[in-house]
Amino acid sequence: MTQTCDPNPGDKIIVHVDTDIKELVPGFLKSRQKDVKSLLAAVERSDYETIEALGHTMKGDGGGYGFHAITDMGGSLEKAAANKNLQEIRKWVKQLSVYLECVEVVYK
Repeated sequence: MTQTCDPNPGDKIIVHVDTDIKELVPGFLKSRQKDVKSLLAAVERSDYETIEALGHTMKGDGGGYGFHAITDMGGSLEKAAANKNLQEIRKWVKQLSVYLECVEVVYK
């Protein structure tokens, strides 16, 4: 499910993040990449509990780092898992994967 972001500058997703947390952001984004792998594995097992938990964590953490889209996707994953809707879960995992591929952090 690896997606690549078109190299055109308009295809990047610019996120403005506070300089105070600059050292934490790479680890946060790396953890979300691991979440994509965990979510894909959970989808294969129809492990809704894990998907719901990961979504809940993303929903809670994303905004604190300035990544409000991750908060939104996490909430959508959590809801889709609660409804046992694999089609929706797959859609949101794909969107998260593309987002992480295309995001470009600008510190302010």
